[in-house]
Amino acid sequence: QRVALAQRLLEVTEKSMEMIAFEAGFGSATSLRQHFAARLRTTPAQYRREFSKNAQERGAHAPR
Repeated sequence: QRVALAQRLLEVTEKSMEMIAFEAGFGSATSLRQHFAARLRTTPAQYRREFSKNAQERGAHAPR
């Protein structure tokens, strides 16, 4: 549940890794990164970049 919350925060906010770690219930950004890697096989920063890229692509191709 903490990783899922961190995913949502990465997707919809520009908050720092430290703030996301705190809000999602991890003790530190290091702990967040370790749990993220273990569960999702990626880093929080990479996850955020991928989501932002996908969101921009969807927005560019959306009908007006």
